[in-house]
Amino acid sequence: MSDLLAFVLSGLVSGALYALLATGLVLSYSASGLFNFAHGATAYLCALAFYELHSGLGWPAVPTALLLVCVASPLLGWGLDRLMFRKLARVGETAQIVATIGLLVALPALGLWVVELLDDAGVSVKPAENQFGLPGVGPSPAKNWQLMDGVGIDSDQLITWVATATVALGLWILMRHTTLGLRLRAAVDNRSLVELRGMSADRLSTVAWMLSSGLAGLAGVLATPLLGLSAHDFTLFLFVSATAAVLGRFASVPLAFAGGLGLGVLQNLVAGYSSFAEHITGFRTAVPFLILFAGLLLLTRRQRTAGTAAADAPPVDYLAGRPWARKWGPWAVAAALLAAAFYTVTTPFWSGILAQGLALSLVFVSFTVVTGLGAMVSLAQATFVTGAALVAGLLMSHGWPFIAAALVGTCVAAVLGALVALPALRLGGRTLALATLALAFLADQVLFQMGWLRNGDTGWEIPRPVFGPVDLSDARAMGVAMVVLCAAAVAALGALRNSPSGRAMLAVRSAPAAAMASGVSVIRTKLLLFTLSAGLAGFGGVMYASYNTRITATDFTAMTGLIWLAVVVAAGVRRPQFAVVAGLVYAIVPHLVADYVTDSVHLPVVLFGLAGLALANDPDGYCAAISVRRHRRRSTKTGAGVTVSEATGPAPTPAPESGTPPALELRGLHAGYGGAPVLHGVGITVHPGEIVALLGPNGAGKSTTCRTAAGLLTPLRGQVYVAGRDVTREGPVRRARAGVLLAPEGRGIFPALTIEENLTLHLPGKHAREAVYERFAGLAARRNVTAGALSGGEQQLLALAPLLQEPPRVLIADEPSLGLAPRIVEDVFRMLTELRDAGTGLLLVEEKATEILGVADTVAYLDRGRVSWCGPRAEVRADRLTEAYLGLAASGPGTAQDAEEEGAVRP
Repeated sequence: MSDLLAFVLSGLVSGALYALLATGLVLSYSASGLFNFAHGATAYLCALAFYELHSGLGWPAVPTALLLVCVASPLLGWGLDRLMFRKLARVGETAQIVATIGLLVALPALGLWVVELLDDAGVSVKPAENQFGLPGVGPSPAKNWQLMDGVGIDSDQLITWVATATVALGLWILMRHTTLGLRLRAAVDNRSLVELRGMSADRLSTVAWMLSSGLAGLAGVLATPLLGLSAHDFTLFLFVSATAAVLGRFASVPLAFAGGLGLGVLQNLVAGYSSFAEHITGFRTAVPFLILFAGLLLLTRRQRTAGTAAADAPPVDYLAGRPWARKWGPWAVAAALLAAAFYTVTTPFWSGILAQGLALSLVFVSFTVVTGLGAMVSLAQATFVTGAALVAGLLMSHGWPFIAAALVGTCVAAVLGALVALPALRLGGRTLALATLALAFLADQVLFQMGWLRNGDTGWEIPRPVFGPVDLSDARAMGVAMVVLCAAAVAALGALRNSPSGRAMLAVRSAPAAAMASGVSVIRTKLLLFTLSAGLAGFGGVMYASYNTRITATDFTAMTGLIWLAVVVAAGVRRPQFAVVAGLVYAIVPHLVADYVTDSVHLPVVLFGLAGLALANDPDGYCAAISVRRHRRRSTKTGAGVTVSEATGPAPTPAPESGTPPALELRGLHAGYGGAPVLHGVGITVHPGEIVALLGPNGAGKSTTCRTAAGLLTPLRGQVYVAGRDVTREGPVRRARAGVLLAPEGRGIFPALTIEENLTLHLPGKHAREAVYERFAGLAARRNVTAGALSGGEQQLLALAPLLQEPPRVLIADEPSLGLAPRIVEDVFRMLTELRDAGTGLLLVEEKATEILGVADTVAYLDRGRVSWCGPRAEVRADRLTEAYLGLAASGPGTAQDAEEEGAVRP
């Protein structure tokens, strides 16, 4: 019993740290949609600062901890959000993962480099790297108390529990009983709707990042006595705490917090009672990663893909269709010049460096296969490299020739890749990345600890091969051979991309559901890509080990693979030739830095890690950005002085004679998505107290018009005026504060919030909410029910009810009656009419022509992005109405009233 209690108590210590880290992950992810792999690095940076300030400079412990947790860490979160995270929230998930992995690599190295600089400057700092047994916030040495025989606690543990409990209580109060917490939860629920209600999602995201960073800083300070100053251990702590974040579905703070506590206890119990696995080397240290992998498989729900378009649209290839010489000629010339340089201008030292970089390029090209073609982020590539090289070295020690040993090692890596992929492929994005990293750590802790495979600390010798007269022991010959192998790998992948199989792979990357509907097996394609990538990484690993003439089990750890990924994605992961550039950069830059800048080993790591910052501006890498920017400059020069004739619709409705400016005016709007135009000169005017009905077939651009008017979409040309003021360049937040409200298609409510909380976001005053409840008794009776549990009609009433209490200047309603019963539709249109009578200008998009024509003052027809007719409701003709919906002319003229009487107009 005492053993069990001891395991539980000690597990609650690590569990409390997991809970803090998991809570920070959930806060930042839910507010920005970004999973922060660098969360543990923030904790390490805070722990490092606490150690140096407290132990090195002699600052008192508690004030130092408060300064770091309450000031420095939130400021770090604020700075990273402004510099990086805010932009990353708008790019693809691959760039998000790699950019934060870059921070994970860079922040610890940056902290250690700063300590080195301070030491060189004579500041009394202490050696920081991998220090253990350090003092915490409490007394040093820690005080101990015996609870019972064999069970005790110390002051550091007690402080951790108290601090964690205090944080839990504070977070509960913040999220459940403050306006800020309500807005944060609303941003979790629907970020775009938050902005449409006049709240800045960016500011809420900044607050979430500051809170998240503060929690990471607190975890770092509290973990100093437990983890010491090991960046590796802090990183592992983060990845295990990610399981608790998965338990909370990356949205629920209470579930993530409770999951962290339970995870710490479970980890201790498994490690404490796993006597059956004592003969397995490294099993106990591998328990957290087993839990992480199992948790990801069991707790992650598969995402629904039906109905989605492009999940990861590829960038425009500006060389598509160009002749071979134009596309590949410069690269062929560069390869030839590099091969010639080995025997002409390079010294033996630089010949070796270039050969090393080219050997590593083969490994980097494997990222192009799995991430560039497959859109899967694999963090286990270093595992495949090490596995293949160890197997090849083992076989060569038994007399196998180089080619046979390399072939078997490559096949072993491919099989290992398939084994990794099989259980993990049903995951995607960040969860797949975490799963592969968990397996990589398992390989480091268990597989590569087997004596027969690793051969102790000396590893295996892998001599450079000799093929007849070609002796690769000469660095120059090795370099030329690597040029040939890299060129072959790039050419093979280029041919694969242009083949039917390659096009199927790209289809799986861009739109999995569409590819499946076309008969392409998504799972089989991804498994093939993963296996091919692992085999290529393994072959590159054998060649790299051959260059070094030896391989040990610790040469390429899982953490090394993280640096590789950051470097190759920053260069450009979609093209294999960019991976070759990345390999050369990785080999050359550290030596240039050492020769001309500093001999610190940390600065090159900082540079490679911070390369991920560039992904916020150029998500496809700096190599790809060069051709993109050159094309834009060329297009700008070509288009200079060319006048584009603007398509204009009918003249907007004239303003009333009183001279009151229109509530909303759209002038010559051109807008679209990703360079594809949708609107072509749309002009619509909505006056106060007027309902303008916007009619047209599906795909005419009605929703795009609504989004552009509300500020969700910035027009390419044209202007938007609200009450006579130009708001074209203002976003949805400022337009909402100016009185422009968009009721988006579907329901403009926050499903995870209660009725009372939804109303509070609109109506902070209690009296205003009570007035709503007096009118809508059904809402009053269920005020504590979550909005997502209401019927469709109740949800629409909830969205419109607060507007009756405080009418907006402009209401833009996109399909307000969609999916509602006829009785509810009547109520909705009655409410819209009441808003018009209160002076609100309404722009309504509606499919039910009969109902909308019964309340509209003005009608506009939209056809293929152009307003084809606009006029008073009384002038609507049945033929125009039929053509607007069916694209066909009616058999004869007549008014809408005649059409309704004859049954020609149907909802």
